[in-house]
Amino acid sequence: MELDQLRLTDRIAIPAVEFGWRFSRSSGPGGQNVNSTDSRVELVFNLAQSEALPPALKARALERLASRLLEGTVVIAASEYRSQWRNRQAALARLAELLRQAIAPPAPPRRRTKPTKGSVERRLQAKRQRSFIKGQRRDSKDD
Repeated sequence: MELDQLRLTDRIAIPAVEFGWRFSRSSGPGGQNVNSTDSRVELVFNLAQSEALPPALKARALERLASRLLEGTVVIAASEYRSQWRNRQAALARLAELLRQAIAPPAPPRRRTKPTKGSVERRLQAKRQRSFIKGQRRDSKDD
């Protein structure tokens, strides 16, 4: 994954100047290396002010990511690797996947269908069978 731009599709790429990076000490694996290396990465991307996305896709992404945004900004944290470089790549990959899902076109509306004649008949037969089994359990007090 390149750090100079983030390619979402063939036509859409976000230049690296639109990203903000923050680094801090990470918890987790790494032994004494963790205590001295700023390997945790936070990738900050201001979606609301981005020039890379067309207006229609930006509006769709802002609507779909509304619960994740803080003042139009997405923050992705990565600390699963020991090296800062790998965490930067992981954060970029996560942001790319998040934005691809956010700008994807909506699914076509569901077309309602009727159950087949056979499935209706099987359901009714199963109901009759179950009713018969439960009826056998009843205590007959017709004496």
